[in-house]
Amino acid sequence: MDRVNQSPVKVGDWVKGKTKNGELIYGYIETINPLQRTVKIKVMDCDNERIIGRTVETLEHWVKKLPMSTFDDEEQIKALIDVALLTKDESWFMELSAKLKSMRQVTKGSEMKNTAHPSFKNRLGTCGMRD
Repeated sequence: MDRVNQSPVKVGDWVKGKTKNGELIYGYIETINPLQRTVKIKVMDCDNERIIGRTVETLEHWVKKLPMSTFDDEEQIKALIDVALLTKDESWFMELSAKLKSMRQVTKGSEMKNTAHPSFKNRLGTCGMRD
C-alpha cells in the first residue's frame, strides 16, 4: 500500500517512455493516477508524429524520469521558449525569457570590456595598447 503513495515520478517531471502500442514518447507528466499506476503525458516528441502535442496515458513503470539539466546555452533557452509557447506555460515562458535577456546582457557586457581596452600581440608575443 505504501508503494501506491510513493510514485517515482511527479506531475511536471520530464520523462521518456513508451505507449501501450510501443511508441517511444518524450514529454512531461500532466497527471498521475496512483491507484491504477498510470500517468498522463503531454507528448512533445514521438516516433508517431500524429500524437505529438497530445496527451496520452500509459503505465507508470513504462516511463523513466529524465535528469534535470541546466541550460546555459542561448540556443537551448530559445528551444525551451518554443516549448513553453507550445504548452502555453506563461510563467515558464517569462522565466526563460528573463534568463535569455540576462545571458544576452552578460555577453554584451563582456564584449564591451574587450573593446574598451583593445590590445594586440605582435609576432614576438609582446602585448601593447592600440592608439
